[in-house]
Amino acid sequence: MGTGRLTALSDGVFAIAVTLLIFNIAVPARASSGRALLTSVAHLWPSYLAYVVSFSTIGAAWLGHHAVT
Repeated sequence: MGTGRLTALSDGVFAIAVTLLIFNIAVPARASSGRALLTSVAHLWPSYLAYVVSFSTIGAAWLGHHAVT
């Protein structure tokens, strides 16, 4: 038996994990104009940094998984 189905399943799990990360990032409600939106998004930089770090961590685990299989 090959490992193709198990690899596909694990790829799906990694894809779901990466997709769930984006639910933490929200557009600020108080921004009415483009400039206000940019300022509001700039204040949310910790959320974006956490997203990038989490995405990179999951991506490294995925690459490591594919190196093993």
